[in-house]
Amino acid sequence: MPIKKYNPTSPARRFMTVSTFDEITKTEPERSLLEPMNKTGGRNSYGRITVRHRGGGNRRKYRVIDFKRNKIGTATVIGVEYDPNRSANIALVEYEDGERRYILAPLGVTDGTKIVTNPEGADIKPGNAMHIANIPVGTLIHNIELRPGKGGQLVRTAGASAQLMAKEDKYSQVRLPSGEVRLIAMNCMATIGQVGNLDHENVSIGKAGRKRHMGWRPTVRGSVMNPCDHPHGGGEGKSPVGRPGPVTPWGKPALGLKTRKKKNLNDKFIVKRRNDK
Repeated sequence: MPIKKYNPTSPARRFMTVSTFDEITKTEPERSLLEPMNKTGGRNSYGRITVRHRGGGNRRKYRVIDFKRNKIGTATVIGVEYDPNRSANIALVEYEDGERRYILAPLGVTDGTKIVTNPEGADIKPGNAMHIANIPVGTLIHNIELRPGKGGQLVRTAGASAQLMAKEDKYSQVRLPSGEVRLIAMNCMATIGQVGNLDHENVSIGKAGRKRHMGWRPTVRGSVMNPCDHPHGGGEGKSPVGRPGPVTPWGKPALGLKTRKKKNLNDKFIVKRRNDK
């Protein structure tokens, strides 16, 4: 999907870019697959802020996505839509019995494309879903399950794809976009192809107001706060951090501190770390 640039008619327009939405073929969402979304402002059930810098934003409704791909059969793509809740586009598909579902729109899938969901195997074409055991080694896949029947949890963002590297016994080796190689059970579902909307990462927001439309409030540096608000705060004029290294607002080291558990149960499924050379 190409990127559209603007003439610098204002400082905000100078660097702003937007998608041309060439892949989009349907503008109105399917009403039966919409659910309301309540805004939290980053607050939990006690009213305490647990996620900072959230609030406001344009109204949006949730599109119910079929991550499980548990309906066996052939479906036809009716249209490709924009989804405000994710970076990837979504495709509305209709099965032979008339049921409609949303799926992540793979690259190359458009109106009229036939997609097949069959755990026992199908043609290796974008959008088809099956067990990893029936996918040839070297194939690009996305929307990968970690547990059979739970639904796809890995590789769902715009432009992402993983590669099936090897198959042995009950597990397959899949190289994720981060470079990590992970063991995934053979009876987990995965979808063939790469997620569409490749140019999403190249879009320049351009102005602060556009982030507010997305529900993001301003982020303020700790060094300009008061000492009661942040460990970096206080001092006369522009002051250094005053510590051996930068810290979070709660005093924990920032920038590079490893937060993963030392004895994580998932460690046994990781064949190669993403930062291994």
